[in-house]
Amino acid sequence: MAESITLIIFFAFIILMLFLDLGVFHKKDHEIQFKEALIWTIVWISLALLFYVFIYFRGELIHGIEDMETLLSINKKHHHRLNFDGMSFQEAIQLYRKTLSNEYLSGYLIEKALSLDNIFVFILIFTSFNVNRAYLHRILFYGIIGALVFRFIFIFAAAALIERFEFILVIFGAFLLFTAIKMFIDRNKEEKIDIENHKLVRFFAKRGWSTTTVHGHDFFVKENGKWLATPLFIVLLIVELSDIVFAVDSIPAIFSVTNDPYIVFMSNVFAILGLRSLFFMLESIIDKFRYLKIGLSVLLGYIGIKMILVFVFELHIPTSFSLLMIVFILTASILGSLIVDTIIKRRG
Repeated sequence: MAESITLIIFFAFIILMLFLDLGVFHKKDHEIQFKEALIWTIVWISLALLFYVFIYFRGELIHGIEDMETLLSINKKHHHRLNFDGMSFQEAIQLYRKTLSNEYLSGYLIEKALSLDNIFVFILIFTSFNVNRAYLHRILFYGIIGALVFRFIFIFAAAALIERFEFILVIFGAFLLFTAIKMFIDRNKEEKIDIENHKLVRFFAKRGWSTTTVHGHDFFVKENGKWLATPLFIVLLIVELSDIVFAVDSIPAIFSVTNDPYIVFMSNVFAILGLRSLFFMLESIIDKFRYLKIGLSVLLGYIGIKMILVFVFELHIPTSFSLLMIVFILTASILGSLIVDTIIKRRG
């Protein structure tokens, strides 16, 4: 019952923030400038950190933990592997809160780091389809709504499978290791989108379901008594499909630091909600992060190996250590990129 109430309150918060975003602050289509994107990025990160503070001080409310019996049950169910021997309930709940907050923050940083790779793809999609910049926020807004629905289903389905078949974590780990190697090999590969031969474009065109003309920010238009999809809707579908592909990497990655689906989902949501503003803030400089893909491949490799070690050798790596590793890898790849870019500029 407590978990259902938690989800209802959390979804109410999400709906409120999305309403304020599109219904109040971005009611009119306009090109998002750096300053506005920076402000919204700070807002979303601040909200994510406030939620971290909430978990640190009252994290037990998520599962309605009121006694030692419930705490032990949740600890076992979500594989926190916490040892409460000799502790009072207050001491045990403090340890649980600290662990849960570290798991949330680690999950948030993993999703935030991997979402940087999304930005490369989004830029490629919008540039290839020559989308009016005034409509980018609208496309990303609806794309994110779809992403939230899909990830909710994916996360809780994955959690149910892990609870029943724990060996799935090894499959996740092996997949992430494979993805890491592939990302490293393809790090300098130039990606292109052939609009005319894109499967989704041809699918709609072949059936006469779309128009080649853009009609403002509308996703559908009525022509000759028939509703047709505009190019903007097709772009939205491509953005949505690309996010599903990214979710296949990021969600298993977060399960490496916690098996609690509520923490996985909440950390995912806060990272995704801030993706739009992060896109507008970084789109003009993202190409300067020359070592980002190397950093992400190292991060995925570490996570994949960690998941395999935990299951095969029962070697448990503390969440606090993983959190430090995530911060170090991400910081090193970004700072290294900026330092090298500055050196190249000075020499040039």
